[in-house]
Amino acid sequence: MTVVEYKNDIIVIDMGFQFKEEDTPGIDYILPNTRYLEENKEKIRAVVITHGHLDHIGGIPYIMERIGNPPIYTRYLTALMIKKRQEEFPHLKPLDIKTIEKGERVIFGELPVRFFGVTHTIPDSMGVIIDTPFGTIVTPGDFKLDHTDGTPTEREAKEYEIFNDINVLLLLADSTNIENPGFSTPEKLVHKNLEEIVRNTRSRLIIGTFSSQFQRMIKIIEAAEKYGKKIVVEGRSMKNNIEIAIAAKMLEVKKDTIISAQDIGRYPPDRVIVLATGAQGEEFAALMRMANKNHKYLSINKHDTVVLSSSIIPGNEKTVQKLKDNIARQGAKIIHYRTSDVYIHSTGHANRGELEWLHRRLKPKFFVPIHGHHYMLRLHAELAMSLGMPENRIVVPDNSMIIEIQDGGEKIAALKEKAPAELVLVDGFAVGEAQEVVLRDRQMLAKDGMFVIIGSINVQTGKLRKSPDIISRGFVYLRESQELLHQTRFIIKRAIEEASSGMHPINFDYVKETVTDAVSRFLFQKTAKRPIVIPVILGV
Repeated sequence: MTVVEYKNDIIVIDMGFQFKEEDTPGIDYILPNTRYLEENKEKIRAVVITHGHLDHIGGIPYIMERIGNPPIYTRYLTALMIKKRQEEFPHLKPLDIKTIEKGERVIFGELPVRFFGVTHTIPDSMGVIIDTPFGTIVTPGDFKLDHTDGTPTEREAKEYEIFNDINVLLLLADSTNIENPGFSTPEKLVHKNLEEIVRNTRSRLIIGTFSSQFQRMIKIIEAAEKYGKKIVVEGRSMKNNIEIAIAAKMLEVKKDTIISAQDIGRYPPDRVIVLATGAQGEEFAALMRMANKNHKYLSINKHDTVVLSSSIIPGNEKTVQKLKDNIARQGAKIIHYRTSDVYIHSTGHANRGELEWLHRRLKPKFFVPIHGHHYMLRLHAELAMSLGMPENRIVVPDNSMIIEIQDGGEKIAALKEKAPAELVLVDGFAVGEAQEVVLRDRQMLAKDGMFVIIGSINVQTGKLRKSPDIISRGFVYLRESQELLHQTRFIIKRAIEEASSGMHPINFDYVKETVTDAVSRFLFQKTAKRPIVIPVILGV
């Protein structure tokens, strides 16, 4: 999410979410912190969505009501995807979605805004041009270039002719693939190679890819029809997006092309293509269930060919490897983008060569790299400097940073003040800023488990009425740790009776703290582990 503010007008660009990380166990999603927007909701003129991937639209159901439900402006396919996702949240108020197209001009308060088409892995992706009195702010969103041997195609070059007469004050550009030299693989080459695989495979073909790869799904279905094969679609998001593609008239499917998994046995294996989600090794996705033989109707066998037409998202290396191992155990042939002789996957983000082309084409006065880890942003800044931009005209941002263009457009600066930056988490039905103690407890539970003590005290004497009960989860196996438990019970008895001795009435909070400290210290000395110690002390 990026926020542009001028006087009393705020424009929000994109509203995505991030998936959980190692340090946020049990969390569903991580949202942008919108407290500043909530406090200034009367200034928000529009939310502009550049394309329909979840990292750009995923936060809409959780955020829009918080910021006053401003109108959403986006292109047709993205609007359909937002509406489809919104059906999962029937309790929310209807969204005010306004469909715009590239080349259109809309005025938000005092800010005229225009849109231009960009190439990405999903159709109807667009860049945003915001005209200000000091110059134009431009972001292409997530983009790449359609090119032939490093030269943008005629259609691609035409999209950027809009900048022939524009004074670009500030460019905010995607940095995801800054480490990759040259130009990215054109998607049209992937489509050609996948069609060849569909045509030449003489066994059942199972293709795993991202459900958001609209053009790729469409080309696979069209190739299946061209060569007389049937398609089985597995995965809810895949089915939803094919329905959206049909509704958007991007795809016309013959009546009998798509069949159900139950009917797969009615056709020869070499006449069937399974299009499935789960190429990232997600535990409950269709492809993993097929590889594990947990799918109700489909299982992988040694006669199958499995194509993994997706890259590995950082952090998913182990799950993808597990998926490949499970497929290999069934004896199937695997074609993966890293081992294939032909290109079967292409990134949706510009490589270094394409970013260089963008900088040379737009010639911005100031530059802010966005989208990527800080190291990637720093590399992108270095690219801009190598092309002649002075360092004092570049700001490498962090989350919540406030960047101001000052002196009538002559200076750019990062302010000392920052917008609220605490993590906002979707945790089941709860949405709110991160409670550090909750996350810390979950991390400790995952690392060293828990140790529960249940004891009853005679409130007259302060003595334990019986030996305390102990419940442990994720710490040690109790049946094999009897000596440790015996010693721990002795520590518990001594700590309780010393703490409550002569105390009338008994301060149970003090007793619990004393027991927690004594037991935690003892268990660490004996095991080098720090389980969460939870004392339950009852007065009888």
